[in-house]
Amino acid sequence: MIIWGNFAESLVRIAKLERQQASLSAIVTRTFPSRHCAESLFAESGIPILSCRFLYIVGQLGPGGSERQLYYLLRSMNRSRYQPEVIVWNFRESDTYVPKIRALDVPLHSFPTASPGALKLTILRRMVMQIKPEVVHSYSFFTNLPAFLCTLSSNRIAIGGVRSDFGGAKNYNGPLLGRLCALWPRTQVFNSWVAAERAKKSRSFFVPKECSVVRNGLDLEMFRPMPIAREGRVQIVAVGSLLPLKRWDRLILAASVLKKRGFDFLIRIAGDGPLYQSLKQQTQVLGLAECVEFTGYVDDIPRLLANASFLVHPSDSEGCPNAVMEAMACGRAVVATAVGDVPHLVEDQKTGFVVPFGDTATLIERVALLTSNPDLCCRMGAIGRAKAEREFGLDRLVCDTLTAYRLAGWKDS
Repeated sequence: MIIWGNFAESLVRIAKLERQQASLSAIVTRTFPSRHCAESLFAESGIPILSCRFLYIVGQLGPGGSERQLYYLLRSMNRSRYQPEVIVWNFRESDTYVPKIRALDVPLHSFPTASPGALKLTILRRMVMQIKPEVVHSYSFFTNLPAFLCTLSSNRIAIGGVRSDFGGAKNYNGPLLGRLCALWPRTQVFNSWVAAERAKKSRSFFVPKECSVVRNGLDLEMFRPMPIAREGRVQIVAVGSLLPLKRWDRLILAASVLKKRGFDFLIRIAGDGPLYQSLKQQTQVLGLAECVEFTGYVDDIPRLLANASFLVHPSDSEGCPNAVMEAMACGRAVVATAVGDVPHLVEDQKTGFVVPFGDTATLIERVALLTSNPDLCCRMGAIGRAKAEREFGLDRLVCDTLTAYRLAGWKDS
């Protein structure tokens, strides 16, 4: 948690910490690419402070969709012009995107180990005063409030981020923090048209004033189409964290039905999470161990999709799901529930099937249809790839992001 008690009490404690910690900057950890490792963050070191135009705040750099999109944005933008830097709220050296972002020569910042939230806020505010970014963009919902607080009484532009269902994000972060992160910053960037529209139509006080939409992007050179096998065992792929809202139980139920109907198939579920053991046990109890495989986290998703005929995404809550976009870019049909931006991504009966929310029976029938019809998989996959080429590129991701900054008042110099 970033704050405790009530909001006013938190600000009092933060102000007190600032007064007491005149030399607090000395304990800030800055994690750099190797050539920067000797540099110091603050002016008292005697070494010049590096300039920064865009500062991104992210919760962590593990194998999540938000982290991947931040990496894509950093990789694709003009870094020498915009001088981006990243601060990680909960940093772990072993996280997936740490070496990838370092390879871009983008400075990474972190906090002293086990720092409380209020101390992190104090350090963050001092950092912003020192490096003077033009835009502070939160890439995790729970870091929206820190992004807002660290720019108070300054001309820095704070922008929040909503990377999933708006209501779900508020509820997940608790009644106080969730509401404050929904309210501030007053401008927030959504990756989902559906989530943005719900926020705009909400009658709640705790909503942003301005909602911009920047849909996810993809590396279309990495995710490229491969031929679909027309003979042999059918491989079905699913990609995502093993969390309750992803509803992998629906896919396991579909596997049970397919097996009873005599289909020869293998479902590969790529991802890790708290439900790993319980889902694996469920497949064993149902006698599905030979036709449902849990691969754990997979870094090479294109290779995984290359061996599959289509993808299934049975989730109950989404923003703009990377897994669906990646499958389409690889020329794979998609069966997905109608949540978040799925109906905008998947053209029902053209690039796959959009299943009504909660309709497990229809999900099973659509999976069975594609399992038995490789020609249909190929036709839908080709149309999906064409749409990906039109709409999913990284140039569009950068352009839309900069447009959102301009709408918030940023001026490119």
